[in-house]
Amino acid sequence: MTTAIDTNVIVALWDRDPMLNTRAQSALDSALERGMLVVSASVFAELMAAPGRSKDFLDSFFRASGIRIDWTLDEDVWRSAGRAFQQYASRRRKQGGVPRRILADFLIGAHALEGGHRLLTLDDHRYRTAFPALALIRL
Repeated sequence: MTTAIDTNVIVALWDRDPMLNTRAQSALDSALERGMLVVSASVFAELMAAPGRSKDFLDSFFRASGIRIDWTLDEDVWRSAGRAFQQYASRRRKQGGVPRRILADFLIGAHALEGGHRLLTLDDHRYRTAFPALALIRL
């Protein structure tokens, strides 16, 4: 089975904390033993925002790691992300708050769900709430 990877897992892989870095590497190795690894284009875009992360650096990292980038987000991904984001925003407003999450989080979850992938993440609560049918692996 293919495992989709959340942005926060790759960030953890590059973290200076050796404990977090080791946990991330171990989780990625375990997921790779069970199938392919993939990120949505949203993850690539989020990683570009990190200091010192150029397109060339990311291209090299993904090539070397064997993690595939899915550049195409089909209509079903956009619709699923939109529904989940809408429900999240509604819950936040009912609680007297304003939505704080960005759409990319919902695109990452919808990409995994609609692709039939598991999602490896540090933040399983967010995805469990937004996508109850999504198989999650918590780092």
